[in-house]
Amino acid sequence: MIMLEMIDNISFKEWVGHLKQHIRQSQIKAAIKVNSELLHLYWEMGYELSKPRIESTYGSSFFSNLSKELMSEFPHMKGFSKRNLYLMRQWYLFYNQSNTIVQQVVAQSDSFFFSVPWGHHCYIIARCKTPEEAIFYLNKTVENGWSRGMLLNFLDVNLYQAQRKSINNFSRYLPEPQSELAQETLKDPYNFDFLTLTEGYKERELEDALTNNITKFLLELGKGFAYVGRQYPITVGNNSLFIDLLFYHLELRCYIVIELKAVKFEAEFTGKLGLYVSAVNHQMKKATDNPTIGLVICKSKDDIIAQYSLESSSQPIGISAYELSKLMPENIKSQLPSIEEIEASLKETKE
Repeated sequence: MIMLEMIDNISFKEWVGHLKQHIRQSQIKAAIKVNSELLHLYWEMGYELSKPRIESTYGSSFFSNLSKELMSEFPHMKGFSKRNLYLMRQWYLFYNQSNTIVQQVVAQSDSFFFSVPWGHHCYIIARCKTPEEAIFYLNKTVENGWSRGMLLNFLDVNLYQAQRKSINNFSRYLPEPQSELAQETLKDPYNFDFLTLTEGYKERELEDALTNNITKFLLELGKGFAYVGRQYPITVGNNSLFIDLLFYHLELRCYIVIELKAVKFEAEFTGKLGLYVSAVNHQMKKATDNPTIGLVICKSKDDIIAQYSLESSSQPIGISAYELSKLMPENIKSQLPSIEEIEASLKETKE
Protein backbone atom coordinates (compact mmCIF):
# COMPACT_ATOMS: atom_id res chain seq x y z
CA MET A 1 0.00 0.00 0.00
CA ILE A 2 1.35 3.44 -0.91
CA MET A 3 1.26 5.74 2.10
CA LEU A 4 0.72 9.51 1.76
CA GLU A 5 3.46 10.25 4.30
CA MET A 6 5.96 9.07 1.67
CA ILE A 7 5.55 12.51 0.08
CA ASP A 8 7.55 14.00 2.95
CA ASN A 9 10.52 11.77 2.25
CA ILE A 10 10.69 11.54 -1.53
CA SER A 11 10.11 13.92 -4.41
CA PHE A 12 6.66 14.31 -5.95
CA LYS A 13 7.92 12.77 -9.20
CA GLU A 14 9.15 9.64 -7.43
CA TRP A 15 5.90 9.37 -5.46
CA VAL A 16 3.82 9.64 -8.64
CA GLY A 17 6.06 6.97 -10.19
CA HIS A 18 5.24 4.59 -7.33
CA LEU A 19 1.55 5.41 -7.68
CA LYS A 20 1.58 4.73 -11.44
CA GLN A 21 3.31 1.38 -10.88
CA HIS A 22 0.65 0.44 -8.33
CA ILE A 23 -2.13 1.36 -10.78
CA ARG A 24 -0.52 -0.68 -13.58
CA GLN A 25 -0.24 -3.72 -11.30
CA SER A 26 -3.91 -3.35 -10.38
CA GLN A 27 -4.84 -3.09 -14.07
CA ILE A 28 -2.92 -6.27 -14.84
CA LYS A 29 -4.59 -8.12 -11.95
CA ALA A 30 -8.01 -6.87 -13.08
CA ALA A 31 -7.34 -7.91 -16.69
CA ILE A 32 -6.26 -11.39 -15.57
CA LYS A 33 -9.39 -11.73 -13.43
CA VAL A 34 -11.66 -10.61 -16.30
CA ASN A 35 -9.91 -13.03 -18.67
CA SER A 36 -10.27 -15.85 -16.14
CA GLU A 37 -14.00 -15.21 -15.67
CA LEU A 38 -14.52 -15.07 -19.43
CA LEU A 39 -12.71 -18.37 -19.98
CA HIS A 40 -14.72 -20.04 -17.22
CA LEU A 41 -17.83 -18.89 -19.08
CA TYR A 42 -16.49 -20.23 -22.40
CA TRP A 43 -15.65 -23.55 -20.73
CA GLU A 44 -19.19 -23.93 -19.37
CA MET A 45 -20.63 -22.97 -22.76
CA GLY A 46 -18.31 -25.47 -24.43
CA TYR A 47 -19.70 -28.14 -22.13
CA GLU A 48 -23.30 -27.23 -23.01
CA LEU A 49 -22.55 -27.04 -26.75
CA SER A 50 -20.81 -30.42 -26.76
CA LYS A 51 -23.83 -32.36 -25.53
CA PRO A 52 -24.80 -35.18 -27.90
CA ARG A 53 -27.46 -34.63 -30.59
CA ILE A 54 -27.72 -30.90 -29.88
CA GLU A 55 -27.72 -29.97 -33.58
CA SER A 56 -30.11 -32.75 -34.56
CA THR A 57 -32.47 -31.59 -31.82
CA TYR A 58 -32.45 -27.88 -32.65
CA GLY A 59 -31.71 -27.99 -36.37
CA SER A 60 -28.71 -27.51 -38.67
CA SER A 61 -28.81 -23.72 -38.20
CA PHE A 62 -28.50 -24.10 -34.42
CA PHE A 63 -25.16 -22.27 -34.09
CA SER A 64 -26.23 -19.42 -36.36
CA ASN A 65 -29.50 -18.92 -34.45
CA LEU A 66 -27.78 -19.14 -31.09
CA SER A 67 -25.18 -16.58 -32.17
CA LYS A 68 -27.91 -14.12 -33.23
CA GLU A 69 -29.83 -14.62 -29.97
CA LEU A 70 -26.80 -14.04 -27.76
CA MET A 71 -25.47 -11.02 -29.68
CA SER A 72 -28.95 -9.47 -29.57
CA GLU A 73 -29.28 -10.04 -25.82
CA PHE A 74 -25.67 -9.01 -24.99
CA PRO A 75 -24.70 -6.43 -27.65
CA HIS A 76 -21.72 -5.14 -25.65
CA MET A 77 -20.13 -8.56 -25.22
CA LYS A 78 -17.79 -9.91 -27.87
CA GLY A 79 -17.20 -13.58 -28.48
CA PHE A 80 -20.64 -14.85 -29.44
CA SER A 81 -20.04 -15.18 -33.17
CA LYS A 82 -20.91 -18.48 -34.82
CA ARG A 83 -17.19 -19.24 -35.30
CA ASN A 84 -16.38 -18.54 -31.65
CA LEU A 85 -19.21 -20.77 -30.46
CA TYR A 86 -17.75 -23.59 -32.57
CA LEU A 87 -14.34 -22.91 -31.00
CA MET A 88 -15.79 -23.12 -27.47
CA ARG A 89 -17.14 -26.57 -28.23
CA GLN A 90 -13.90 -27.65 -29.92
CA TRP A 91 -11.89 -26.32 -26.94
CA TYR A 92 -13.93 -28.30 -24.41
CA LEU A 93 -13.92 -31.51 -26.46
CA PHE A 94 -10.17 -31.27 -27.15
CA TYR A 95 -9.24 -31.27 -23.47
CA ASN A 96 -11.73 -34.01 -22.64
CA GLN A 97 -9.87 -36.54 -24.79
CA SER A 98 -7.98 -37.37 -21.59
CA ASN A 99 -9.43 -37.99 -18.15
CA THR A 100 -6.27 -37.41 -16.13
CA ILE A 101 -4.10 -34.30 -16.19
CA VAL A 102 -6.52 -31.85 -17.76
CA GLN A 103 -9.42 -32.56 -15.43
CA GLN A 104 -7.14 -31.97 -12.43
CA VAL A 105 -5.86 -28.70 -13.92
CA VAL A 106 -9.29 -27.36 -14.87
CA ALA A 107 -10.76 -28.33 -11.48
CA GLN A 108 -8.54 -25.76 -9.76
CA SER A 109 -10.38 -22.44 -9.83
CA ASP A 110 -7.11 -20.46 -9.80
CA SER A 111 -5.49 -22.69 -12.39
CA PHE A 112 -3.06 -21.21 -14.95
CA PHE A 113 -5.36 -22.83 -17.52
CA PHE A 114 -7.79 -19.92 -17.22
CA SER A 115 -5.15 -17.17 -17.11
CA VAL A 116 -3.96 -17.67 -20.72
CA PRO A 117 -5.72 -15.38 -23.25
CA TRP A 118 -8.45 -16.91 -25.41
CA GLY A 119 -6.53 -16.21 -28.64
CA HIS A 120 -3.59 -18.25 -27.34
CA HIS A 121 -5.93 -21.13 -26.50
CA CYS A 122 -7.33 -21.13 -30.04
CA TYR A 123 -3.87 -21.33 -31.62
CA ILE A 124 -2.80 -24.09 -29.23
CA ILE A 125 -5.74 -26.43 -29.86
CA ALA A 126 -5.39 -25.82 -33.61
CA ARG A 127 -1.72 -26.87 -33.62
CA CYS A 128 -1.39 -29.47 -30.84
CA LYS A 129 -2.17 -33.16 -31.22
CA THR A 130 -2.78 -34.06 -27.56
CA PRO A 131 -3.99 -32.32 -24.39
CA GLU A 132 -0.60 -33.05 -22.77
CA GLU A 133 1.19 -31.15 -25.55
CA ALA A 134 -1.27 -28.26 -25.21
CA ILE A 135 -0.76 -28.11 -21.43
CA PHE A 136 3.00 -27.86 -22.08
CA TYR A 137 2.51 -24.72 -24.20
CA LEU A 138 0.02 -23.23 -21.71
CA ASN A 139 2.58 -23.70 -18.92
CA LYS A 140 5.34 -22.13 -21.00
CA THR A 141 3.11 -19.18 -21.92
CA VAL A 142 2.41 -18.41 -18.26
CA GLU A 143 6.00 -19.00 -17.10
CA ASN A 144 7.61 -16.85 -19.80
CA GLY A 145 4.86 -14.32 -20.56
CA TRP A 146 4.74 -15.28 -24.23
CA SER A 147 2.94 -12.95 -26.58
CA ARG A 148 0.81 -14.50 -29.32
CA GLY A 149 3.66 -14.01 -31.80
CA MET A 150 6.18 -15.75 -29.53
CA LEU A 151 3.77 -18.63 -28.95
CA LEU A 152 3.35 -19.08 -32.71
CA ASN A 153 7.12 -19.10 -33.14
CA PHE A 154 7.56 -21.90 -30.59
CA LEU A 155 4.67 -23.83 -32.12
CA ASP A 156 6.35 -23.50 -35.53
CA VAL A 157 9.66 -24.92 -34.27
CA ASN A 158 7.77 -27.67 -32.36
CA LEU A 159 9.38 -26.91 -29.00
CA TYR A 160 7.39 -29.70 -27.32
CA GLN A 161 8.87 -32.44 -29.48
CA ALA A 162 12.33 -30.84 -29.44
CA GLN A 163 12.51 -30.94 -25.65
CA ARG A 164 11.04 -34.43 -25.37
CA LYS A 165 13.59 -35.92 -27.80
CA SER A 166 16.67 -34.74 -25.91
CA ILE A 167 18.99 -37.48 -24.59
CA ASN A 168 20.47 -36.90 -21.16
CA ASN A 169 21.24 -38.48 -17.79
CA PHE A 170 19.99 -35.57 -15.68
CA SER A 171 17.60 -37.68 -13.60
CA ARG A 172 20.59 -39.75 -12.34
CA TYR A 173 22.93 -36.95 -11.40
CA LEU A 174 20.83 -33.86 -10.68
CA PRO A 175 18.53 -33.32 -7.69
CA GLU A 176 14.87 -32.43 -8.11
CA PRO A 177 13.63 -29.97 -9.24
CA GLN A 178 16.85 -29.05 -11.12
CA SER A 179 16.72 -32.33 -13.04
CA GLU A 180 13.24 -31.68 -14.44
CA LEU A 181 13.98 -28.03 -15.24
CA ALA A 182 17.25 -29.00 -16.97
CA GLN A 183 15.39 -31.53 -19.15
CA GLU A 184 12.85 -28.85 -20.10
CA THR A 185 15.70 -26.46 -20.93
CA LEU A 186 17.41 -28.83 -23.35
CA LYS A 187 16.31 -28.98 -27.00
CA ASP A 188 16.92 -31.45 -29.78
CA PRO A 189 17.51 -30.42 -32.46
CA TYR A 190 18.73 -26.84 -32.17
CA ASN A 191 17.88 -24.72 -35.19
CA PHE A 192 20.89 -22.80 -36.54
CA ASP A 193 19.22 -21.61 -39.74
CA PHE A 194 20.25 -18.05 -38.88
CA LEU A 195 23.82 -19.04 -39.86
CA THR A 196 25.27 -19.16 -43.37
CA LEU A 197 28.29 -21.43 -43.68
CA THR A 198 30.08 -23.10 -46.56
CA GLU A 199 30.07 -26.84 -47.15
CA GLY A 200 32.86 -28.59 -45.31
CA TYR A 201 32.92 -26.02 -42.49
CA LYS A 202 35.05 -26.75 -39.43
CA GLU A 203 34.10 -26.60 -35.75
CA ARG A 204 35.93 -23.31 -35.28
CA GLU A 205 33.94 -21.75 -38.14
CA LEU A 206 30.70 -22.95 -36.53
CA GLU A 207 31.83 -21.52 -33.20
CA ASP A 208 32.79 -18.20 -34.85
CA ALA A 209 29.42 -17.98 -36.59
CA LEU A 210 27.46 -18.68 -33.38
CA THR A 211 29.37 -16.15 -31.28
CA ASN A 212 29.11 -13.55 -34.06
CA ASN A 213 25.36 -14.12 -33.88
CA ILE A 214 25.27 -14.45 -30.09
CA THR A 215 21.89 -12.74 -29.68
CA LYS A 216 20.15 -15.16 -32.04
CA PHE A 217 22.07 -18.07 -30.51
CA LEU A 218 20.89 -17.12 -27.01
CA LEU A 219 17.30 -16.90 -28.26
CA GLU A 220 17.61 -20.40 -29.74
CA LEU A 221 19.11 -21.79 -26.54
CA GLY A 222 16.12 -20.44 -24.62
CA LYS A 223 15.33 -18.36 -21.58
CA GLY A 224 17.90 -17.99 -18.80
CA PHE A 225 21.23 -18.47 -20.63
CA ALA A 226 23.93 -15.89 -19.85
CA TYR A 227 27.02 -15.92 -22.07
CA VAL A 228 30.33 -16.26 -20.17
CA GLY A 229 32.83 -16.82 -22.98
CA ARG A 230 34.22 -18.91 -25.85
CA GLN A 231 37.42 -20.97 -25.84
CA TYR A 232 37.27 -20.35 -22.10
CA PRO A 233 40.65 -21.28 -20.55
CA ILE A 234 40.84 -23.65 -17.61
CA THR A 235 43.93 -25.37 -16.19
CA VAL A 236 43.86 -29.04 -15.18
CA GLY A 237 47.16 -30.22 -13.71
CA ASN A 238 49.85 -28.98 -16.07
CA ASN A 239 47.47 -28.78 -19.03
CA SER A 240 45.67 -25.74 -20.40
CA LEU A 241 42.23 -26.69 -21.67
CA PHE A 242 39.77 -24.54 -23.62
CA ILE A 243 36.00 -24.86 -23.30
CA ASP A 244 34.20 -24.21 -26.60
CA LEU A 245 31.36 -22.20 -25.05
CA LEU A 246 30.62 -21.47 -21.40
CA PHE A 247 27.27 -20.19 -20.13
CA TYR A 248 25.60 -19.62 -16.79
CA HIS A 249 21.90 -20.43 -16.50
CA LEU A 250 20.06 -17.96 -14.30
CA GLU A 251 17.11 -20.24 -13.45
CA LEU A 252 19.06 -23.49 -13.06
CA ARG A 253 21.71 -21.48 -11.16
CA CYS A 254 24.59 -23.44 -12.64
CA TYR A 255 27.29 -23.28 -15.28
CA ILE A 256 26.60 -24.97 -18.61
CA VAL A 257 29.57 -26.21 -20.63
CA ILE A 258 28.87 -26.63 -24.35
CA GLU A 259 31.01 -28.68 -26.71
CA LEU A 260 30.34 -27.98 -30.41
CA LYS A 261 30.98 -30.74 -32.92
CA ALA A 262 30.65 -30.30 -36.69
CA VAL A 263 30.53 -34.09 -37.09
CA LYS A 264 28.30 -36.99 -36.04
CA PHE A 265 28.32 -37.79 -32.32
CA GLU A 266 31.05 -40.15 -31.09
CA ALA A 267 31.08 -41.84 -27.70
CA GLU A 268 34.39 -40.28 -26.63
CA PHE A 269 32.84 -36.79 -26.74
CA THR A 270 31.16 -37.38 -23.37
CA GLY A 271 34.47 -38.29 -21.72
CA LYS A 272 36.12 -35.04 -22.74
CA LEU A 273 33.05 -32.99 -21.80
CA GLY A 274 32.85 -34.77 -18.43
CA LEU A 275 36.41 -33.61 -17.70
CA TYR A 276 35.44 -29.99 -18.43
CA VAL A 277 32.34 -30.25 -16.25
CA SER A 278 34.36 -31.67 -13.36
CA ALA A 279 36.99 -28.93 -13.73
CA VAL A 280 34.37 -26.18 -13.66
CA ASN A 281 32.83 -27.73 -10.55
CA HIS A 282 36.19 -27.74 -8.77
CA GLN A 283 37.48 -24.36 -9.89
CA MET A 284 34.52 -22.08 -10.65
CA LYS A 285 31.37 -23.40 -8.97
CA LYS A 286 30.39 -21.53 -5.81
CA ALA A 287 28.72 -23.12 -2.80
CA THR A 288 25.43 -21.50 -3.82
CA ASP A 289 25.62 -22.89 -7.39
CA ASN A 290 24.01 -26.12 -8.50
CA PRO A 291 26.11 -28.85 -10.21
CA THR A 292 27.51 -27.88 -13.60
CA ILE A 293 25.81 -29.36 -16.69
CA GLY A 294 27.50 -30.44 -19.92
CA LEU A 295 25.90 -30.29 -23.36
CA VAL A 296 27.22 -31.75 -26.62
CA ILE A 297 25.71 -30.10 -29.71
CA CYS A 298 26.71 -32.13 -32.76
CA LYS A 299 25.85 -32.37 -36.45
CA SER A 300 23.90 -35.62 -35.98
CA LYS A 301 23.75 -38.57 -33.60
CA ASP A 302 22.81 -42.20 -33.21
CA ASP A 303 20.43 -42.15 -30.24
CA ILE A 304 21.46 -45.60 -28.97
CA ILE A 305 25.18 -44.80 -29.01
CA ALA A 306 24.43 -41.47 -27.31
CA GLN A 307 22.38 -43.19 -24.60
CA TYR A 308 25.03 -45.87 -23.98
CA SER A 309 27.76 -43.25 -23.71
CA LEU A 310 25.79 -41.41 -21.03
CA GLU A 311 25.42 -44.57 -18.97
CA SER A 312 29.21 -44.66 -18.58
CA SER A 313 29.44 -40.99 -17.60
CA SER A 314 29.48 -39.76 -14.00
CA GLN A 315 28.52 -36.17 -14.88
CA PRO A 316 25.14 -34.66 -15.87
CA ILE A 317 25.35 -34.39 -19.67
CA GLY A 318 22.88 -33.85 -22.48
CA ILE A 319 23.39 -34.66 -26.16
CA SER A 320 21.60 -32.77 -28.94
CA ALA A 321 21.91 -32.34 -32.68
CA TYR A 322 21.56 -29.14 -34.68
CA GLU A 323 19.94 -28.28 -38.00
CA LEU A 324 21.61 -26.02 -40.53
CA SER A 325 20.00 -25.60 -43.94
CA LYS A 326 21.82 -22.58 -45.37
CA LEU A 327 25.04 -24.03 -46.74
CA MET A 328 26.98 -22.41 -49.58
CA PRO A 329 29.19 -24.50 -51.91
CA GLU A 330 32.86 -23.98 -51.03
CA ASN A 331 33.74 -22.76 -54.53
CA ILE A 332 31.24 -19.89 -54.17
CA LYS A 333 33.10 -18.56 -51.14
CA SER A 334 36.31 -18.27 -53.16
CA GLN A 335 34.46 -16.31 -55.85
CA LEU A 336 33.10 -13.70 -53.45
CA PRO A 337 35.10 -10.47 -53.25
CA SER A 338 36.95 -9.72 -50.02
CA ILE A 339 36.31 -6.58 -47.96
CA GLU A 340 39.56 -5.12 -49.26
CA GLU A 341 38.51 -5.74 -52.87
CA ILE A 342 35.13 -4.09 -52.31
CA GLU A 343 36.75 -1.04 -50.66
CA ALA A 344 39.26 -0.73 -53.54
CA SER A 345 36.43 -0.95 -56.09
CA LEU A 346 34.44 1.75 -54.29
CA LYS A 347 37.55 3.97 -54.14
CA GLU A 348 38.12 3.61 -57.91
CA THR A 349 34.47 4.45 -58.61
CA LYS A 350 34.68 7.55 -56.42
CA GLU A 351 37.85 8.74 -58.17
